[in-house]
Amino acid sequence: MSFSSEAKEEIEKLKIWDNKSNLKQEEQLERVYVREAFLQYGFLSDPNKEYHLEFVLKTKKRADEISNILLRNNMKARIIKRREKQVVYLKEGEDISNCLAFMGASSSVLRFEEIRVVREMRNHINRKVNCETANLTKTVNAAYEQIMAIEKVKKTKKWQELEKGIKEIAELRLKNPDMSIEALGKELNPPISKSGANHRLKKIIDMAKELEQNIEA
Repeated sequence: MSFSSEAKEEIEKLKIWDNKSNLKQEEQLERVYVREAFLQYGFLSDPNKEYHLEFVLKTKKRADEISNILLRNNMKARIIKRREKQVVYLKEGEDISNCLAFMGASSSVLRFEEIRVVREMRNHINRKVNCETANLTKTVNAAYEQIMAIEKVKKTKKWQELEKGIKEIAELRLKNPDMSIEALGKELNPPISKSGANHRLKKIIDMAKELEQNIEA
């Protein structure tokens, strides 16, 4: 059974009118109205795949009524026209959870929130991994460029003309191709900052580029 069908099944079992509810009469009427619209015209997608709840209605008047009720209860409802129908929809996980709670589908809310927490955690981990992968790729590419430049300069007389500090970090880079620039700077004696280490390595890269230009000329 789909998530949408399970939610409808739960709502169908609820009492039309709850005498024990703290809601005002007008609010209870609105809840019943939204419930009936969802049972007849509603659809809730599988939250494992996407967040989407909609009411596919025949008239603009009915769509406006449902939309206004949801908006009054702090749910960001929107309306679009689909063929000859008016569709009121929610796309945010929090809004969908609030809508299920508004209709009284407490079990569906719990299941939805459980899926939402897992999904959000998975997305967070994926974003973190992607960010770390991007940073690693950036580090590897930078190290490769530096090593190529160092090797090029070492084959020329320019190498002997380099300052002692630049030579030191160049040799350190060749021995540690996978080390970050910040770590390279800390390995020097005395240690230097990341920007200082980067500045020294950039001098070698600029020198290698100048050698290339002289060869081409």
